[in-house]
Amino acid sequence: MPSLVAVEAVPGPAFVEALRRAWDAGHAVAPVDPRLPAPARAARLAALRPGDGVEEGDALVVCTSGTTGTPKAAVLTHAALAAHARAASARLAVDPAADRWLACLPLAHLGGLGVVVRALHTATALTFDPADPAATLVALVPTQLDRTDLSRFRAVLAGGSADWKPRPPQVVHTWGLTETAGGIVYAGVPLDGVAVRADEDGQLLVAGPTLLRSYRDGPAPRVDGTWLPTGDAGSVAPDGRVEVLGRLDDAIVTGGEKVWPSQVEPVLRAHPGVADAAVAGRPDPEWGQRVTATVVPADAAAPPALADLRAFAAERLPPWCLPRELEVVAALGKADRERRPHR
Repeated sequence: MPSLVAVEAVPGPAFVEALRRAWDAGHAVAPVDPRLPAPARAARLAALRPGDGVEEGDALVVCTSGTTGTPKAAVLTHAALAAHARAASARLAVDPAADRWLACLPLAHLGGLGVVVRALHTATALTFDPADPAATLVALVPTQLDRTDLSRFRAVLAGGSADWKPRPPQVVHTWGLTETAGGIVYAGVPLDGVAVRADEDGQLLVAGPTLLRSYRDGPAPRVDGTWLPTGDAGSVAPDGRVEVLGRLDDAIVTGGEKVWPSQVEPVLRAHPGVADAAVAGRPDPEWGQRVTATVVPADAAAPPALADLRAFAAERLPPWCLPRELEVVAALGKADRERRPHR
């Protein structure tokens, strides 16, 4: 009987071999982020439930934080992954005989894992070596775009957060979700076979062969049994071009990672030097947004330092959730409570 196999998502050929072995045996794979601290790792494994059964054809179970910060485990089938790989490769005119993917994003997310999946499903070469001169294709987040010589790549997929800087023509901005097996809109144009529309509230809905089968704990919400609500706001022009305006929720997107205030605020409030705290995102030229903590000190004469709060939070949260900026106030105001503006 097929079951779910948890695999440590350490970048490298060993991960690819573990993925192949599990798939060859008919199992699905749940990639586990090696960067997670122990409490977060335990919560992630509890949501994934490795060892439990899966359905025939299931390939991946990947956690997405969802709009509330509570992990959801999206079940993606081989058929969905194959459809995505074919459509994305066709859009990029990938030649398996000449191209090579460079995987340099975390493999616990579809941004990085999708590179591996596309390479496997299209028999395209794959490398994890950033210095590999044969690499022609890569997926990056905007922070990495600023630090990478992009001229060596034929195509660069850029996703993970808003990017306002001018980029070379080979950079293709993408939009998608874990639930869609990765990016499904390339440079504003949906991949072949993918449909996108906006509902009356301005929320983007998607349909097509790349969608998840279900969540690990139950079916995914659908409109009319076909359209998946994305939680993103946007619009679709008459010619089909998609404009994504941002999340409908209050997620902070920093360096391609999502952070929710509800994750960080209780940790900061547990610090002995903090009486109250609010977290928001502020624009950052490097990270897209930076996590900003506004705190009321327990002792006004001895407020906590940013380094102390980061060290305290690092024992309980992933590194991307740690505040990069600190404001000390006598009391939290309405704007602090509402966490706006954060985009």
